[in-house]
Amino acid sequence: MLEQIAARINKVLETKSFSGSLKFDCGQDGVIVLADGTATTTDRETDCTLRLSTDNLISLLQGKLNPMMALAMGKIKLSGNPAIAMGLAKLLT
Repeated sequence: MLEQIAARINKVLETKSFSGSLKFDCGQDGVIVLADGTATTTDRETDCTLRLSTDNLISLLQGKLNPMMALAMGKIKLSGNPAIAMGLAKLLT
């Protein structure tokens, strides 16, 4: 599942840039790391980590989950540099 999501993010990264490194940590389902212009499922240290369920990740990437509301409601937990997470908005639009 996460491999398919990473592949879709890579398509977006072909036309849009993302600076810094960010990890979507979906617990036992695994991780997606955005770094160096690619999205992979290989875990590594990042500038910012978002912990969320795979379902919430899919909703977030589809624009169905507002990131600020999700943070406020505890559906997403952020650690590290929040400015990196703000850069996600460019990829989602």
